[in-house]
Amino acid sequence: MDNKRSVLFLCTGNCCRSQMAEALLRHLASDRFEALSAGSHPAGFVHPLAIEALDRKGITLDNQRSKSWDEFKGRRLDLVITVCDAAAGAGCPIWPDRTMSVHWSLPDPANHPGTDEERRELANNVADRLEAKIQAMVNLDWSADREELVRRLSFLGEI
Repeated sequence: MDNKRSVLFLCTGNCCRSQMAEALLRHLASDRFEALSAGSHPAGFVHPLAIEALDRKGITLDNQRSKSWDEFKGRRLDLVITVCDAAAGAGCPIWPDRTMSVHWSLPDPANHPGTDEERRELANNVADRLEAKIQAMVNLDWSADREELVRRLSFLGEI
């Protein structure tokens, strides 16, 4: 029997931040967590900035694809983490009662108005921040009660 906790990372396009988060969680703890990602309006591709930022860490995005959150409607999930403000404010699907939800606000490298170098630097920064948050999430005491877990997971969004 599979006792992995399922974690769905959401953002609007599911092409950059949520893709990086999915790959990072899979890399850091695929033995204990099922890593998933989706978007409210999927872009249909994984952004080259996400690929490059994780390639720098030796993590591949080769087998990932941009998906709609509709693929996960009604599915049992342990945790949904929105990683962009637009997705957090969007009318998210109704997840089953026991699904915890938190928000980790991160800037979007794919829509950053700067130069290519500035966008690349932002993507690397976002990947580093996601890695730190996800590593801390993996290290949490998951035997804590639901309210305490949500409090701790929400705090990770603030660091």
